[in-house]
Amino acid sequence: MTDFTQTRQMFDIPDGMIYLNGNSLGPMPVAAPEKMTAFLRDEWRTELIKGWNTKGWWMQTNELGDRIARLIGAAPGTTVVSDTLSIKVFQAVSAGLAMVPDRKVILSDNGNFPTDLYMVEGLMRLKDDGYALRLPDPQDVLDNITDDVAVVMITEVDYRNGCRHDMKAIIEKAHHHGAVVVWDLAHSAGAIPVDLAGSDVDFAVGCTYKYINGGPGSPAFIYVAPRLLDTVEPFLSGWYGHESPFTFDTDFRPVPGQITRMRIGTPSIASFNLLSTALDVWDQVDMDDVHARAVELSDLFITQVEARCPGVTMASPRDPNQRGSHIAFRFEHGYACMQALISQGVIGDFRAPDIMRFGITPLFINEDDILKAAAVLEDILKNETWKEDRFQVRGQVT
Repeated sequence: MTDFTQTRQMFDIPDGMIYLNGNSLGPMPVAAPEKMTAFLRDEWRTELIKGWNTKGWWMQTNELGDRIARLIGAAPGTTVVSDTLSIKVFQAVSAGLAMVPDRKVILSDNGNFPTDLYMVEGLMRLKDDGYALRLPDPQDVLDNITDDVAVVMITEVDYRNGCRHDMKAIIEKAHHHGAVVVWDLAHSAGAIPVDLAGSDVDFAVGCTYKYINGGPGSPAFIYVAPRLLDTVEPFLSGWYGHESPFTFDTDFRPVPGQITRMRIGTPSIASFNLLSTALDVWDQVDMDDVHARAVELSDLFITQVEARCPGVTMASPRDPNQRGSHIAFRFEHGYACMQALISQGVIGDFRAPDIMRFGITPLFINEDDILKAAAVLEDILKNETWKEDRFQVRGQVT
């Protein structure tokens, strides 16, 4: 059993803050400053270029990938960490298109995170070969999987309302019609149990700065099914994925049969150090325990808000099996209300046009936090604190 009292102590949450935004950026592990200092002092400073060998920097992409693989139901040797999520989306979709060259339709949904769609739009312009991006409503994705679809690109958990797609159903139908599926696990990894191997996933990508708590802009990951590792074409290819990088050949030859072929360029070893520190916490955690606890806390929050906060409407599915680990509420003045909450130490975030999001992250959130957050929201709505001028000013980041 996961000890959530212990994991709470492993994160540095400022005094007086109730942090309900781990779905957007996870908090700092207590061990991070010392681990980073040790990296600067005992690795970069003393080893310099030797560190690629003496400190094992060269293969950290794969070692960290294997540690993340445990959280997403993947086998060792199928996941690698590097680059950004946007880059990994581009890499996975382009690899999927190469597997079905006679088809021209990429299927996603109009609720997908915009960057994923932007990356596909750029890829289509680059290929300039008649590709089309089909964007039905999220609930209509299954009906749009037809024989002309090359790649289905879906974010498992909707970034706005937390609604969860049926991974197995989409994969089963896509494979029946000969399509490849790419999953974005940005709001899944570290939030809900994922079974990539058992679901016969082709490709999956995700970030590590949300629930995994790797730090602002921490590196992304990509998963490739073992059956594809010897044939997948890394459309974005760099020396880090070459089978013999230090021969400095002018032609690219991917590492045969290994996830290493999906590496591109030299990664940030400093960022890897922070991610490794966060994974030290996750090494002690069972994902089924995390999900069960998140459901308990989420249901408590929903009950409290609906009983105490008139005018706020739930936007997330009520069935916990149909949602991720954040709860969304609609409120006409959601942005101002969220700013009022933040001013009182309850940290969530806002997504246009009217959604207030609250991440329910059991590693550092407990019942007392939930009850206090609901009480603060009740007070803000009752006293209409959100109407204050200072809460109407839009920041660059919402």
